[in-house]
Amino acid sequence: MNYRVLLFYKYVNVSDPQKFQKEHLEFCFANDIKGRVFVADEGINGTVSGTVENIEKYKTHLTSFAEFNDIWFKEDEASEHAFRKTHVRVKKEIVNSDVLDVDFANGGKRLQPDELNKFYESGKDFIIVDARNNYESVIGNFKNSITPNMDTFRDWKDVAAQLAEQKDKTVVTYCTGGIRCEKASAYLVEQGFKDVYQLEGGIVNYTKQYPDKFWQGSIFVFDERRIVEPNTKEELKHTAECYYCSKPTSYYINCHNQNCDKLLISCHDCKVENEYCCSDECRASDNKRKAFHG
Repeated sequence: MNYRVLLFYKYVNVSDPQKFQKEHLEFCFANDIKGRVFVADEGINGTVSGTVENIEKYKTHLTSFAEFNDIWFKEDEASEHAFRKTHVRVKKEIVNSDVLDVDFANGGKRLQPDELNKFYESGKDFIIVDARNNYESVIGNFKNSITPNMDTFRDWKDVAAQLAEQKDKTVVTYCTGGIRCEKASAYLVEQGFKDVYQLEGGIVNYTKQYPDKFWQGSIFVFDERRIVEPNTKEELKHTAECYYCSKPTSYYINCHNQNCDKLLISCHDCKVENEYCCSDECRASDNKRKAFHG
C-alpha cells in the first residue's frame, strides 16, 4: 500500500483563484499528483492520490499557503493511483449547490463522532439527514437517517423546505467528508432551524473511528475505487441489493450499451453473466463498451 488518497476542503476566502489554479496544476504535474481540485472565491475542495512520498510533499505544499495552513486531510491507503488524470479548476462554488453567500460563522454546530454515538445511545429525540445524492445514500447511510431523493446537492433547498415542520427539533446533517453538510447546516440555520449540527469530518471521519457501529453499508467515493467498505460485520456491509438477483451488494456499474448508460448496482457474478448490461435489448446493442471482467 505505497499510495495514499487525500480528501480535503476548506471554506475560506481565496484572493486569486486563477493564479492559484495555474500554479497548483503545475505542482501536481511535477509531482505525479492525480485527482480533482476545485478552487473558488469561497475556498478549496479536493481529492487526490499519489505515492506516500509525493502526498507528503503535496500536504506540505498546500499548507504553506496561509489560508490553508490548518486544512484537515482525510487519508486512505491505496495500492495504486485512485485517479487516471489531474484536474485543477476554478469554480463558482467548491461544491455545486446554488446556495451562495451563506454565513458559515452561524452554521451548524460541529458534532464529533463520539457525540453522535451518545445521541443514538441516549435515546435523544433527533433527526439525522443525509446531504448526499440518492445514488450515494442507497448503498450506505446512518441508522434511522432521512435520505432525501436528491439528484444533486442543488436540491438541498427543496429538502430544507420539506423539513420545515421540524424546525424545532435537533437536526444532524452528514455527508462524505463534511463539505456538503457544512453548507447544508448553515442553510438550515438561516432558514430558522433552531438546533442544527453537522457531523465533523463526515462519514469518513466517523467510520474510521467507529466501524460496525451506527453506519450501515458502504461509502460512495468519487475516484476509481467507487466505494469504500468500512464495516467488518456482514450484516452491516451492504444496504443495497443487486439489480439482477437481489443479493446484498454495493457495487455500481454503468450499462455497457452506450446508448443507455444506466447506473445500476450489481454483484460480480451477475454483471459478468449479463455482460454489464441492464436488459436483453442492451446486450444486443452494437454500441457496447468492452467489458473488463475483473
